[in-house]
Amino acid sequence: MREFDAIIKSPIGYIGIVAEGDSVTGIRLNIEARREYIPREGVAADAAKALKDYFHRGLWPDGISLHEKGTTFQKRVWKQLRRIRPGETLTYGDVARRLHSGPRAVGQACRANPCPLLTPCHRVVAASGTGGFSGEIDGDWPRIKAWLLRHEGYPA
Repeated sequence: MREFDAIIKSPIGYIGIVAEGDSVTGIRLNIEARREYIPREGVAADAAKALKDYFHRGLWPDGISLHEKGTTFQKRVWKQLRRIRPGETLTYGDVARRLHSGPRAVGQACRANPCPLLTPCHRVVAASGTGGFSGEIDGDWPRIKAWLLRHEGYPA
């Protein structure tokens, strides 16, 4: 059995896609892989193609069915994140105010996001800069976030 239903190579490293039925349930960034694997059909194939189009042609992968497992609050945050369009950002505080919550809780929900890119947590930034990514403030993850923001036209 495969860990991922599809794997794509991207400018930010290999990306694994997990699907159940007709929905994507997980996206893992910066995974260790030796080659791409894209099935011929199904939601994992659709997500792989959409993400490749995003990286190579700048087309945002809209319309992929997601089934994200999380708490009620996390799902509310993730729904807000999907409303942030490419090239736009909100601060953790902005998202928190919309949900009548706190910025730390929003940050924790972003860190728990099972489908980064499709649920664009990289578009949530700190009040004083781009902030961390995937719970990290140094190393590969913040560089990946900055690359994604620049790719979408935001001056990260």
